Amino acid sequence: MHWRPLAETLATRAVHPTSRWRPWISALPRHTLVPRWWARTPHGWRLHDGRTDPSAWAATAYQDRSLVTRIGPLHADKAHSADRPQGMPTSSATEPGLVVRMFQHARIEDGHQLLDVGTGSGYGTALAACRLGEERVTSIDVDPYVVEAARSRLGDLELRPRLDVVDATGPLPGVYDRIVATVGVRPVPAGWLEALKTGGRLVTTISGTSLIITADKRADGAAVGRVEWDRAGFMQARHDDDYAAALPDGLRHTALHGEGEAVATGTYPVVDVQEGWDLASMLAVEAPGTVTGYRADGDERTTWLAHPDGSWARATSYGGQLPLVHQNGPRRLWDVLDRIRSYWLQHGELPLRGARVKITPDGHTVLARGSWRATL
Repeated sequence: MHWRPLAETLATRAVHPTSRWRPWISALPRHTLVPRWWARTPHGWRLHDGRTDPSAWAATAYQDRSLVTRIGPLHADKAHSADRPQGMPTSSATEPGLVVRMFQHARIEDGHQLLDVGTGSGYGTALAACRLGEERVTSIDVDPYVVEAARSRLGDLELRPRLDVVDATGPLPGVYDRIVATVGVRPVPAGWLEALKTGGRLVTTISGTSLIITADKRADGAAVGRVEWDRAGFMQARHDDDYAAALPDGLRHTALHGEGEAVATGTYPVVDVQEGWDLASMLAVEAPGTVTGYRADGDERTTWLAHPDGSWARATSYGGQLPLVHQNGPRRLWDVLDRIRSYWLQHGELPLRGARVKITPDGHTVLARGSWRATL
């Protein structure tokens, strides 16, 4: 494959022309690190093998987009062409431009020791190793196969940073100037602050949100910073081979079809929560673990919400009218959503972006802006 012009084009799309990361994007054969990937179809995930479809390989690997490499416990490298897994993505090759933005938030400088949390395909690790030198980069992932595959493919590129199989929510190997995570966590694990040097910076996202948090470690062991105005969405850090079921059996169906204990006309129109990143993030902060869905059929619009504690809500509208809302369970999820939307109207924005962050040495994460405060 004549990949260098493709990598040049990717660099043009992913970063500013003056970015110091641009030469490294141009120099890395991303296709080598992602030989197989999954693409979503109406009938489940479909496997693509670049070695049998070089044109698709070239066109896909050098787009500034994330590529899913693992569904549930099934990695694309180990799958058969007829496999159609139905689970959730559990590993990927992150969008190159987003990887660079996370590194930029970290303010990486020459001589820094970097911990890259979430090895994935190894592409971000490769960029960091090119920038800092392989001896200054450590990358960890919970998946032994992912780590071994990345080690082998990075070796093919003559890059040999340290790669370890580690559950990122527990103790970490080494001490670092910078910790950058391309997995979401809630709260920030206490082990991260223990592994961060005083004056060091960590960059991560909060699970279930698009919130990027940056925080610098103080001499007292805490870290302080802010929620950046930028956005990112990453898979949640996992401990096992796959994620546990998000909802109890049958709750999704009940949310879509059940009769609520409380039935009333809603205050606001039906909204697709997941299409409103800040709305979805605020809901995840206020009611963590809530799953949402949306469907449209002609002039009918339905949004549903469900929580692992058994709570659910459904709002359905016709022809743009205010919706009929059904709610059930120990908490009223649509009321939570309405309070968030009321705050938005009253204040002109939600309090998340730009909020102050404090992470205590034991990992408690507090967000605050004005009179608003949330503990994760």
